[in-house]
Amino acid sequence: MSSILDEYEDSLNSRHPVQHSSRLSAANIGMTHSGFVNVRLEEEKPIFNKQRIDFSPPEKINHFAVCNNQLCMSLGKDTLLRIDLAKPDRPNQVELGRKEDSRVHKLFLDPTGSHLVISLSTSECLYLNRNTQKVRSLSRWRGHLIESVGWNKLLRTETNTGPILVGTSQGIIFEAEISASEGSLFNTNPDQYFKQVHSLEEDGRPVPVCCIEVERGPESKVFIIATTRKRLFQFVGRVAEGSEQQGFSSIFSQNQELLPSFQEFPFNMGYSEITFYTPKLRSCPKAFAWMMGNGVLYGQLDYVKLDSLLSDVQVWDYTPDIDFSFNKPISIVLTQFHFLLLLPDRVKAICTLNGQVVYEDVFSDKFGTLKKMIKDPAGGLVWIYTEKAVFRYHIQREARDVWQMYMSMNKFDLAKEYCRDRPECMDMVLAKEAEHCFQDKRYLESAKCYALTQNYFEEIALKFIEAKQEEALKEFLLKKLNNLKQSEKTQITLLVTWLTELYLNRLGLLQSDEGNHGVFQEKRDEFRKFLSSSKHKECLYNNRTTIYDLLASHGNVDDMVYFSVIMQDYERVISHHCQHDDYSAALEVLSKHCDEKLFYKFSPILMQHIPKKVVDAWIQMGSRLEPKKLIPALVNYSQMGSTQQVNETIRYMEFCVYQLTVTEEAIHNYLLSLYAKYKPDSLLWYLEQAGSHLSDIHYDLKYALRLCAEHGYLQACVLVYKIMELYEEAVDLALQVDVDLAKTCADLPEDDEELRKKLWLKIARHVVQEEKDVKKAMNCLSSCNLLKIEDILPFFPDFVTIDHFKEAICSSLEEYNQHIDELKQEMEEATESAKRIREDIQEMRNKYGVVENQEKCAACDFPLLNRPFYLFLCGHMFHYDCLFQEVSPHLSTYKQTKLDELQKKLAAATQTSKSRHRTAPKEKEEGGDTASLGKGSAGVSREQIKSDIDDVIARECVYCGELMIKSIDQPFIDPQKFEEEKSSWL
Repeated sequence: MSSILDEYEDSLNSRHPVQHSSRLSAANIGMTHSGFVNVRLEEEKPIFNKQRIDFSPPEKINHFAVCNNQLCMSLGKDTLLRIDLAKPDRPNQVELGRKEDSRVHKLFLDPTGSHLVISLSTSECLYLNRNTQKVRSLSRWRGHLIESVGWNKLLRTETNTGPILVGTSQGIIFEAEISASEGSLFNTNPDQYFKQVHSLEEDGRPVPVCCIEVERGPESKVFIIATTRKRLFQFVGRVAEGSEQQGFSSIFSQNQELLPSFQEFPFNMGYSEITFYTPKLRSCPKAFAWMMGNGVLYGQLDYVKLDSLLSDVQVWDYTPDIDFSFNKPISIVLTQFHFLLLLPDRVKAICTLNGQVVYEDVFSDKFGTLKKMIKDPAGGLVWIYTEKAVFRYHIQREARDVWQMYMSMNKFDLAKEYCRDRPECMDMVLAKEAEHCFQDKRYLESAKCYALTQNYFEEIALKFIEAKQEEALKEFLLKKLNNLKQSEKTQITLLVTWLTELYLNRLGLLQSDEGNHGVFQEKRDEFRKFLSSSKHKECLYNNRTTIYDLLASHGNVDDMVYFSVIMQDYERVISHHCQHDDYSAALEVLSKHCDEKLFYKFSPILMQHIPKKVVDAWIQMGSRLEPKKLIPALVNYSQMGSTQQVNETIRYMEFCVYQLTVTEEAIHNYLLSLYAKYKPDSLLWYLEQAGSHLSDIHYDLKYALRLCAEHGYLQACVLVYKIMELYEEAVDLALQVDVDLAKTCADLPEDDEELRKKLWLKIARHVVQEEKDVKKAMNCLSSCNLLKIEDILPFFPDFVTIDHFKEAICSSLEEYNQHIDELKQEMEEATESAKRIREDIQEMRNKYGVVENQEKCAACDFPLLNRPFYLFLCGHMFHYDCLFQEVSPHLSTYKQTKLDELQKKLAAATQTSKSRHRTAPKEKEEGGDTASLGKGSAGVSREQIKSDIDDVIARECVYCGELMIKSIDQPFIDPQKFEEEKSSWL
């Protein structure tokens, strides 16, 4: 365990390492030029955060390996310690059981952490599987000092490595396979085979294979990278599908004919090391860094290239403080943007973008010399160990300052990619890019970038104005406008107005240049697209007056009409067409948008020039238009217009009346006036089909009568009189037209015989006195049964002889005789009927009925003789009170009220009678005559009341009379008492 002082020193080193990071300068703290506030509330954690592992090894650490959270270290002479970092409290210790003179040369752990190969200094190799405690010897590997292992990442399992490549100190590359299973009876070795596939040389001499890496690319490609002290070899080939288990021999055989591709550097430091950066677990590496004598060779891996895997390579020289005599680099680890160099007493982080040292961490010498640095690809942690301690680095937000480097290199797209979540940094990148484009005279691109920044609007706008770059200024304003929020109404209004002015200026210049018609049309389309933008529709609508003024000041009539249509300001569009005498276009706009108010406003002028089309449009609108509001236009031009206008007016009025069935009086009156003035033939037909009942009439009868009278249409006047039920006036006027017409009028008052007779007398008088036609007068007698010959005789002159109407007089006398005979017969029948009635009355007086003592009430079924009762001729018998209850529900309201009054009177009379009986002794003393008189008058009153009650309730049998017949449609049980009755039965 480490001491408290050690932990304190470690914490100081982790908090205050030597940093060379290019952070934002202090000048950027606070309010920046871009408008963003950059205030750091707490100290930002460093990218490389060191932590010492709370572990004190019992012996010196010789070698160390970690992969997939599986940590293996060689301790002392014969101990191997394995720790699963997911379960650090359960370490596993294995004794190697090696000879005294041997020591561990290197440890090789595969990427899954399942297979461990231990290379011994005696040119022997041991194998240990993660799931076993038994260390097994690799006999086929004996005699070779293993320097590197290239693991198979595709075919490996927990118990089998699959084909792997092994590099030795003599430059030989072997292909081998290790299996953790016990094998067969005759083969118990874990190494399945071990064969040479290639050898590497430098200057004609064998050299150690320092590192070897195997990667697979698309289309079954296999890439093998092997390094020596100063050479980097590449082997590229294809493996046939299904032959992966055959290993890598075919890859090396494909390169035998040609010299292997390699890169060589002049200087070597006795060893080299290559490391790779893999962005995601189980994916292919994207970059590499090779530590060798001349520096660090850094580049990308391109799996698409045919001849080489390496691309964009460059050499970063070592810093001047690195001296190969006593300060040589030991190890290298590659991250996304840095490579870490391990020196004997410190760690340096160099940025791969610019080769600058961004981090340097010096270790205390109390832990001893730093021995090795390893990166675990699974967790991304970097491990460093000495003989006495183990350290671990966490790499946090490595890309935080990359944007600045890319920005300084003018790689703005990459810079923006790495500061998307930091708006203040994005703003700086955009401003730098905009300025760079402006300097390169790429003004449009500069405007687009400036619009995304928070730089001062006025400053940028003036910049483009001074450069006389109107198109760039317009682009800047458009982008700025699109980035504004809807709530920023003032800014939106300013930009929209300014852009409109710029567009109009540009269109004016292009229009004057006839050679730029195509460009003019393109800019006009762009301007109209701007005007029709839905995003700024509200602003354009609210400021449409200003836009109209701008368009008018530039004389741009076409775009003004277009803008009016967009703003749905159809009134302005229609006015424009009317002012230019293009009435058909105005009507087309009107018909397209179907605005009723605009129809009412512009119909008068359109009706004057294109009446037929206007009426067609009205008819097409149908009931959406109110005909009454169109009357002013119709009246105006029907009075002063041509025959066509009058005919179109009548056509629309007829459409309203006969198809829309408009009932407004003004419409019908106007149609009547048109008929009376221009189409008299249709007037009488209209009046006839309009109906003869006042409820069916929708025109003003008095107005119609005056209209017809003014134009002398007597027959129409007669029709109106008939509808107004002014039959005398109708007959008087009809006699001026036709006697037959007068006769039809005279028969109309069917319920008033006196009036009918009077009307027929008028007709007869007219026939006799005016036409002097006796024969037609006689026909009047036959047409009306109310007239007699004596009624019309006074109308004839004295000199007329009786021969002309002798027959009429004779027939009249015969009718009188017949009527007298009928009256005599009726008198005889009435006398006989009165005689029979008297006999029936006499018979009823002597009629009686017999009631037995066992008879029961028909209603309550109790003995009848117990209480006052009624006996009916039909045989039914009822108690007085039972009959009262049966009859009461069937009485009318009037009779019910009358019965209640009679009941009250009877009760009052009974009470009076009782009181008089109590005062009878006193009355006897005072005078008996007076008492008997009072009793007699009271008795008569009570009997009369009882008789009236009998007339109401006992007029007929309740079971046999009309009451039972009238109640046939009533339910047996009152609906209001149904539920009560229903529950009583349950």
